[in-house]
Amino acid sequence: MERTFDFLSGEVLAFDKAWAMTSFNLVRTVRNRLSHRLGIRKLKVGHAGTLDPLATGVLIVCTGRSTKNIDTLQAGTKEYVATLRLGCTTASFDAEHPIDKLYPTAHITRTAVDGALNRFHGTIWQVPPAYSACKVDGKRAFSYMREGEEVELKAKELVIDELEVLDLHLPEQNILSSRAGEVLKMARQNVSIKGRTSENAPLLEPPTFAYLQIRVVCSKGTYIRALARDIGEALGSGAYLIGLRRTRVGNITLDDCVPAADIEDWIERIDLAPVPEEFQDLIIPNKERI
Repeated sequence: MERTFDFLSGEVLAFDKAWAMTSFNLVRTVRNRLSHRLGIRKLKVGHAGTLDPLATGVLIVCTGRSTKNIDTLQAGTKEYVATLRLGCTTASFDAEHPIDKLYPTAHITRTAVDGALNRFHGTIWQVPPAYSACKVDGKRAFSYMREGEEVELKAKELVIDELEVLDLHLPEQNILSSRAGEVLKMARQNVSIKGRTSENAPLLEPPTFAYLQIRVVCSKGTYIRALARDIGEALGSGAYLIGLRRTRVGNITLDDCVPAADIEDWIERIDLAPVPEEFQDLIIPNKERI
């Protein structure tokens, strides 16, 4: 039996954010479509933890009175699957910027990978990326960087509960993955939200394609991009994030999510509770509706 949704009194929803979609745009789509379906001027909607545009996966959205639970939901443990390209770095530690430096990878072994990851288990201190929404003197760090100003961020304490190798491709060690072709294609997408592609970025390409895919279970505030940077440094090879998928927030997993591409259809077919009496003033009169 399908349930009835009361979005004004409050609901906690889960969506699978698509690649290149911003968290803001997903929330805006949900707000606009629900407001239209309910026939009200504006529904209160917010998300419980943003995802970078090039990341996909679980994005929790709260409506109505449930927006009061956002801080609690944000505090939940998170799980990610992250793919790191080895032997190179970018300014943002992900594919939003072109490769800026190359490093050797021939020295990396499976033993070295395991040893590097062991350094990041438990409580650690992490310096957030300069290209991030962290505030410095009331201004977002990425704003300084875009204006050509360097910014220094303080390390934050966080917890990495689990760190597991899922896939590894090290051709120089004859450690080969059957998924290498698929992952290389993903790495070459390198499309930013501004439309920059690898074709018009500086032509800097490592001679060998090597990568590491990991599963990470971590606390609130963890930047997986920064973890990629730190793992690269620990391996002496440099690394940046070429793929990120959030698979769980608290007890909410991908199995609980509505795909971003299905949001509008989902909203049109679900059962809605009548607008409660206390919210009647939000209803748009029929003569004003389009």
